Formats: sequence, structure tokens, C-alpha cells
Amino acid sequence: MTTKDTPAPTAAPASAPHSASGMRLRVDELDALRARVHAGPDEKATDAQHARGKLTARERIGLLLDPGTFHEVGQFRRHQATGFGLETKRPHTDGVITGWGEVEGRTVFVYAHDFRLFGGALGEAHAAKIHKIMDMALEAGAPIVSLNDGAGARIQEGVSALAGYGGIFRRNTRASGVIPQISVMLGPCAGGAAYSPALTDFVFMVRGTSQMFITGPDVVRAVTGEEVTLSGLGGADVHAEVSGVCHFAYHDEESCLTEVRYLLGLLPANNSERPPGAATGDPVTRRSPRLLDLVPAEGSRPYDMREVIAELADDDEVLEVHERWAPNILCVLIRLAGEVVGVVANQPLALAGVLDIKASEKAARFVQMCDAFNIPLVTLVDVPGFLPGVGQEHEGIIRHGAKLLYAYCDATVPRVTVILRKAYGGAYIVMNSQSIGADLTFAWPTNEIAVMGAEGAANVIFRRRIAGADDPEGTRARLVKEYRAELMHPYYAAERGLVDDVIDPAGTRETLVSALAVLRSKAAGPAPRKHGNPPL
Repeated sequence: MTTKDTPAPTAAPASAPHSASGMRLRVDELDALRARVHAGPDEKATDAQHARGKLTARERIGLLLDPGTFHEVGQFRRHQATGFGLETKRPHTDGVITGWGEVEGRTVFVYAHDFRLFGGALGEAHAAKIHKIMDMALEAGAPIVSLNDGAGARIQEGVSALAGYGGIFRRNTRASGVIPQISVMLGPCAGGAAYSPALTDFVFMVRGTSQMFITGPDVVRAVTGEEVTLSGLGGADVHAEVSGVCHFAYHDEESCLTEVRYLLGLLPANNSERPPGAATGDPVTRRSPRLLDLVPAEGSRPYDMREVIAELADDDEVLEVHERWAPNILCVLIRLAGEVVGVVANQPLALAGVLDIKASEKAARFVQMCDAFNIPLVTLVDVPGFLPGVGQEHEGIIRHGAKLLYAYCDATVPRVTVILRKAYGGAYIVMNSQSIGADLTFAWPTNEIAVMGAEGAANVIFRRRIAGADDPEGTRARLVKEYRAELMHPYYAAERGLVDDVIDPAGTRETLVSALAVLRSKAAGPAPRKHGNPPL
């Protein structure tokens, strides 16, 4: 029905069916283009990638993310550069795939270099895509994972490529301590490109296919005359054992990306959240009588601290960070009663568990990471002191040891310490002692907290008396025994309030769970300041 003020409907234009068909045609064209983009370059390039023992960028993303959750950004981006033949080679994606998806249902942002295009080299458009996805991750408050397989800066684009790296470094720094950043090295990473992974929280590498270095073997040979292979200069084992650049090293990409997923499940989305909890069938009240035999009462006898940590953890599950670098200290992520906890522990099997330069740096970075992402800290102490030696002193053990001290003193997360056996000298103070802010400190009945071991102390205090005795060795033995009985018995520190309780080792798990539960709402914050000035 129509009225005078309402015009009667008119017939649809004769061209309408043709418009609808035109839209369908455009959608078909879009689908075909998208399929070509997803397929990437020709099969020859893909076969070459597989022949190197490497997956393609999209295959890697498929392993990292939950199936069907990836949302790509910028897949039709192409560079605008000219010269050196670039104007005739303008592939979509420009050699990097960016977007977001889910890992166990939680949002994760990702970018992956496509080595089949420009060797994964970074140009201006390539960098702009990475900048955008990094900005999105920071604004969304979600982790970002980079799957690195690139040949460095795109030389044909000159300084524009270098500026692209600068933008990545600046964003790495802005995101540091705000969202988790994980770098996965799946191919070459040379020159300035190597600094981005070094700025992130964790670096994963794959043996045989990934390398990182500032100057390659050819440059090293030309400048120093040293002959070295790619893997010998910057392979996974080198960075996992010697340099400490790599936190985790694996034999293949599949196991590597599986462990990246596991690590993401232990980390919060950002620094305003707590790590995700998980259900466990491991009882809180489970006792560990095996600890009574695992750890010898004699302070000079070694044992594997890894077994102690596994005994305490839910279901014996642990993720050790920097497993092969500075092995005299352990940095491990575990769950206790379903909650994520960071464990720092001396390892008596390596250098008797002493602190040295590398161990101090390793533990300091781990403590800072845990504090940044609201992960409570448990410190297991069995430390005979700092490693003595001219080399350690000349290389700066004072300032390097101060890094660990600074990290603990600056941390505001719940901090619980358990002293298993030895806790001597300055190393005792540095290992999260009560005097530097540990919330709760427990000790086993085998603990010995002292300025130094009984033998060394007796030699200093009673030097003249021993020297003048008719039986120096017998006198020394008697005085060592007296010193140990007087000042190193397990309750000496507890009597002075330096230890909150002496506990049965078999009940350590329940004690830790209870302590962390009561500290869960701890709200201590840092003093107002722009930033601290930590030791170099």
C-alpha cells in the first residue's frame, strides 16, 4: 500500500543480476589469489626448503598454533622498491607471514620469515608488517613469537632495510617485561638481525639448520685468519653451551615448536596477569621420603639437584631454562599445586654448585623474567661460595655477582628459600637470603649457614694456636669440630631469626605449597623511580 508521500517501489535495475554475478566473480578472483599467496613460490623453492631439513613458514605456523585459528595480516603486501631488478620481483607477503592465532585457546601473535622469498631478507615493506604485528601484540597484551629464517637485511633496498631493524629493536625493548617475547631460530640469523632475538625473553634453536652470529665465517677468516664453520661459529650447540645466547636447543623443528607451545602455557599473556593455572592429580600433601636418601648429609658429597626439583614438582614435570649453559646453577619452571613457579637452585654436580660469572648472569636474568611476569620464586640453596680465581676476579665476578643480588633485591613476587645443606659467605646472602628480602626461609636439618666452611674458619681463627701445637693436625681437627658444633649447627640461624623454620625434607613440597598460597596476594611494589641502574 502506498500513500501520496510514499513513492511506489520501482523495479530493480535490469543490470542487478549482472552486478551480483560480478561480485561473485570478484570473490572467486580473491579466493584464487589467496590460494596462490598461500601456496607461495613454485614447488621447486618449497622442495629446496624441505631438502635443507626445514619446513615452510606456513607449515611452522601450523605446528605452533591451534588448528584453524590463524588470522593473517598483510598477506597481499608487496614492496614498492625499484632498482637492481626488484621492480620485476614483487611477491605477495614480501617474504614474511604475520598474524595471530591461539595456543591452547589463548591468543598469540606470530611472524614467520619465508626463506623461499628473498631468502627471508628484510626490506621496508617486510619490516613494516613486523612492526604492525608487534604493535598489535603489545596493545592487545598477548605474547609474540618470531619464527626466524632470514638472510639479514635486503641489500638492494639499502639503508631502508637497516631502519626496519631499528624499528624492531625499539619495539622489542618497549615490549620487554610487558608481554612474553619468544624467538625461534629456524635458519640463518646474521648481522644486526641477531640483536632482536637477544632482546627477547627466550631463544629456541634447532641443531644443524639454525645459526646466529654478528659476522660470518668469511669475515672472521678475512680479519682473524680463523677457520670456522657456520655451526661452529653460531650453531645451536655453541649458543646453548658456550655463549648462553640460546635457552633451548632441539634436534628438529617439530619438537622445538612443541616445546614453544609448552612454554607459552606456563607464561601469562602479559605482566598484569598471573600465569595460567592447571589441574593436577598430584596431591599437595604428597610426601617425598626419597629426598632423605637423595641428598647426602655430608656437605662434600655431590648429588643431582634436578632430581630434588622433579621430586617437588607436580607430576615430576619440569622445564629447565639454559640447561647446558652455566650448569652449576639450575633455572627451572615447574608447577606446584597447579601454579607456575620459578626455581633457582645450586647444582652440586657441577663445580660443587659454586656461583661464578656465568651462573650469576644466568640466574639474574631468570629472576628478572619471573618477577616481570608474576611468577613466584623458590630458591634451593646448597652453595659453598663464589668461585675463587684470578680469572674470575679480573673478569668482574664482583659486578656479575651483583647482577644476581640486584635481581633478587628488586623482585616483588613471592620469594621462598629452602637451605638444603651449605650456605656459605656472600653466596648465601646472594641466594635470596632473608636479609635481602626473602618472604619465608626454611632449612633442612642438614643446613650449615656460615661465613665459610668449618675447616677454613678454623684455619683463620686458630692459625697461631694450630701452628704452635704439639699435634697440629689433631688440634686442627678438634677445633674444626668445636667450631662446627658451636656456630654451624642447623638451629643456629633459626635461633637468630634468619630461618623461619627447620623442616623435614620429606615435607618440603607441602611446606612450599602452603607458603606460596599465603603469599599469593602479596602486593609489595617497587619504590617510585624512573628506573634502577643495575650492574653491567
